[in-house]
Amino acid sequence: MRSGGDWVFDIDVTPNRAADSFSHLGIARECEALTNVKRKTQNTKLREDEKTDIREYIQIEVENKKDCPRYTGRVIIGVKVKPSPKYIRERLQSCGLEPINNIVDAANYVMLETGQPLHAFDLDKIQNKKAKIQSHKLKVKKIIIRRAKMGERIDGLDDKTYRLDEDILVIADSKNPIAIAGIKGGRGTAIDMKTKNIFLESANFNHLTIRRASKKLNLRTDASLRFEHGMDANLTAFAIDRLAELIQETAGGKILKNRKDVGYKKALPKKIKLDLRQAEKLLGIKLSKNEAIKILRALEFGIDKNFNISIPSWRPDITASEDLIEEIGRIYGYGKLKSVFPRLALVPAQKNEEITWEEKIKNILKALGFFEIYNYSFISKKAGDYLGTGLVELENPFSEQFYYLRPNLLINLLDNIKHNSKYFQKEKELKIFELGAIFKQKRNEIEEKKMLVGMLISGEEDFYILKGVIDSLLNGLGISDRFYDNYQATSDNSQQVFWNPIKSAEIKIGSEEIGFIGELSPKILSKLGVKEKVTAFELDFAKFVKLCREEQEYQAVSKFPSAVRDVAVLVPQDVKVADVLNRINIAGKDLVRDVDLFDIYQGEELEQGKKNLAFHIIFQAGDRTLQGKEIDELFERIIKALEAEPSWEIRKN
Repeated sequence: MRSGGDWVFDIDVTPNRAADSFSHLGIARECEALTNVKRKTQNTKLREDEKTDIREYIQIEVENKKDCPRYTGRVIIGVKVKPSPKYIRERLQSCGLEPINNIVDAANYVMLETGQPLHAFDLDKIQNKKAKIQSHKLKVKKIIIRRAKMGERIDGLDDKTYRLDEDILVIADSKNPIAIAGIKGGRGTAIDMKTKNIFLESANFNHLTIRRASKKLNLRTDASLRFEHGMDANLTAFAIDRLAELIQETAGGKILKNRKDVGYKKALPKKIKLDLRQAEKLLGIKLSKNEAIKILRALEFGIDKNFNISIPSWRPDITASEDLIEEIGRIYGYGKLKSVFPRLALVPAQKNEEITWEEKIKNILKALGFFEIYNYSFISKKAGDYLGTGLVELENPFSEQFYYLRPNLLINLLDNIKHNSKYFQKEKELKIFELGAIFKQKRNEIEEKKMLVGMLISGEEDFYILKGVIDSLLNGLGISDRFYDNYQATSDNSQQVFWNPIKSAEIKIGSEEIGFIGELSPKILSKLGVKEKVTAFELDFAKFVKLCREEQEYQAVSKFPSAVRDVAVLVPQDVKVADVLNRINIAGKDLVRDVDLFDIYQGEELEQGKKNLAFHIIFQAGDRTLQGKEIDELFERIIKALEAEPSWEIRKN
């Protein structure tokens, strides 16, 4: 855009480039690198007064070098304050700054030019300290860079009063703060038309300290913006000399010999090894060594014979070889980079067996009408105290409700039933399951393992319904060698607490016990406030997943017809259904395809202590149609096998 007959460029600078590009000098470096047009170099030529040394006028003390790594000062005496030359006023206005006077304008001008914030104090308004040298009219002044004291105040150049505290860094004289470091000057030492002698400040402040102070005071300035992003510590001397030269040019005066420079240590350039092969790989172009050197030198980076790149102090954003490669690509031109498909070996991700089987198990149970539950991995102190030993107590429990890590999944699922069963109609089933980790204290270690638990409330013969669920689940996982054994209480106290020993069974695959199925103990149900009868299964996930098979053997459906015979057996109450099934299967051998229990009856019509079990027996051969006579003989053989048990009675209609 045009401003005052001149061109003004509005350039958006990203925050990572603030240290070098929040200045005309930084932008000029970029233009030089991009266009190969040499910029005008600026050589500062100071005319110092060789007779008077700055030490006769000023002392500088930095209380904490972390807050202020470097503080540079100069003194000019005998200046004449007046309006700035036209070219300075116009350039400041085009950059959005209002001209004030030739001293303040010069400080702002050099800040825009170099990026280094600068400040000018009226030297005569700085509070005196007793001078050691009395050879001139002025006394030695002391400048202290320190944290503010609680309750201190300062009147700023913007005519506002700011309350200070220990988080805010200030520039102070022997008595009071005279500026908020890196943010705002104080009105007490402001330059006015009567100012004759000035003290110039060029410093490097800790960027975090300035940012915190700026945020606390809700005060953001051009200076604080630059300090917040970090400044080049090597810049303070060059900038203050440039400012002294410009003030002498526009306001006259004598620049005292030497400058005060507290904490100055020349920042040595970082060195980064550049791998051209890596650059070619990331940029996708064939890059010659000479071309890379040309670009890096255009950016004023140093290069040695081993291709170690020296990073200038004004580029703190360059920290790795990838940053150098980005610089090369940026100057080379992103528009010149051709699109190239990456050459990658497409390696499929390694299959996670545990996740695969988890998903399959969940899908099978959901298909069977179960709802998945997600509970917290904690139980209450009351429940834990009831369960007894082996519990893992939290070091810092959230509350009494989250006191122990859960030793099993059953207790939280029962709590789910307690709070949700009232929303279900009595005649409808409630089916839930959870797959998750449990935790137990084993000596000095905490044992963690994954369990699968399902629960059922239906009002019917829940044990057999749930047994069918287990059969369907194991069939879906390719596990066939399963059977149900007598319940055996383990040393695990939770097993004894939860299961009803009379109506429970162990689930086994081969000789491996993988879990339990059965009714839960009325005692634990009563303790937890569950009114319904609950049947559940509990499986050790790690054990039975090892036995799962992804590949299942296909068995063709027999093309020959089947035949069904029914039989009812009157047996004592303590006889298990599995015992009767075993007798039938042994007697029928391979021609009994399946046996289904379809009825269990216990009523007044039966003898006390007895129950009636009714079965469908399905006969079928894989290679022929069974003849009626052959089926009758098989059925008679089964009847005789059942009647061989003295206490069993076949009921015939």
